[in-house]
Amino acid sequence: MSDLAYDPWSTAFVADPYPVFERLRAERPVFFHEPTGQWVISRYEDVDALLRDRRLGRSYLHTASHEEFGQEPEPDFLQPFWDLVRAGMLDVEPPTHTRLRRLVSKAFTARMVEGLRPMIRRLAEELASGLADRGGGDLLAEIAEPLPVNVIAEMLGVPVEDRHLLRPWSADICGMYELNPPEDVQRTAVRAAVEFSDYLRKLARARRAEPGDDLITALAHVVDEGDRLTEDELIGTCVLLLNAGHEATVNATGNGWWTLFRNPGQLERLRSAPSLVPTAVEELLRYDTPAPMFERWVLEDIRVVGVDIPRGAEVALQFASANRDPEVFADPNRLDLGRDPNPHITFGLGIHYCLGAPLARIELTESFGALLRAAPALHLTTEPEWKSGYVLRGLTALQVER
Repeated sequence: MSDLAYDPWSTAFVADPYPVFERLRAERPVFFHEPTGQWVISRYEDVDALLRDRRLGRSYLHTASHEEFGQEPEPDFLQPFWDLVRAGMLDVEPPTHTRLRRLVSKAFTARMVEGLRPMIRRLAEELASGLADRGGGDLLAEIAEPLPVNVIAEMLGVPVEDRHLLRPWSADICGMYELNPPEDVQRTAVRAAVEFSDYLRKLARARRAEPGDDLITALAHVVDEGDRLTEDELIGTCVLLLNAGHEATVNATGNGWWTLFRNPGQLERLRSAPSLVPTAVEELLRYDTPAPMFERWVLEDIRVVGVDIPRGAEVALQFASANRDPEVFADPNRLDLGRDPNPHITFGLGIHYCLGAPLARIELTESFGALLRAAPALHLTTEPEWKSGYVLRGLTALQVER
């Protein structure tokens, strides 16, 4: 099998990577992809194991410099971006990761997240009713994008008049997570990182002086055994919550509805039994994973399916492929909105398991439920196109009518 079948820059591959994954799992479950410089891992068993393996990490800088790890040093112009990202917990490893997650978890609690449900339901119903009253529109622009950004803005305490800034900042920063982004995308990400950091720094200082009933206030005042978040860590955490909680949720909503429209029998099943919405959300997350790939650095030599992968290498863990592995999921290419059990790994595993998973589930459940109620005959008007990115995989638009 040619390595070229796996091509994360191909529009055809982005639109439907699953036939390629099926062949990879069967024929080449581990292989080195020269264009990305990554070892591609496609089977559920291996992805699951490597996500939990402490010989891999999101970063290697806690063990070695770039040069010592055999990597090129980062360009100076990217420093503001990496300063922001590495102040959060996503791209750091223990003990820093352990400390940050412990502190953030004291403020970002399950009770706090569940307490957001009435607000999320209200927002979802307003957006769904608006779309229905207009007779239709772009489901992405009118539902999928505004819901999570407004939820996160409300949660953080961002004033209403500033919320229009968040979506562009998030999209520009997330451009850096695509494979080998061009320099103009990198510079745009740096600009957004600086602007967002400056904005949040002012907001955090205002909340320290005058506390409010919001997450920034909670993060600014959280203390555990005398330890607290630094200002940079607080800002990095807020940016992570926006980026991780927004981009993936937007794509999950759009991909999910596109999947339902292509499976009318399952859509009718959901309309007839709205109590299925929670399990339907889990199945939609499995069936067309919104963040199909996560990367890890190999900190110590490992062996996967008989293949030696050396320290200093990077692995590309294919979540979307793992979620269609027939060794774990019966008839994996069939959409089954009542699938149970459903051990998909869309939110990751191990120490980097998505902290915002409960919030994402509430947003998706309320969003799908609101649209089913407001527009029970919702249907597609134009076949959508996919955005060019693969790491954050989603549609450009989703035009619908009620």
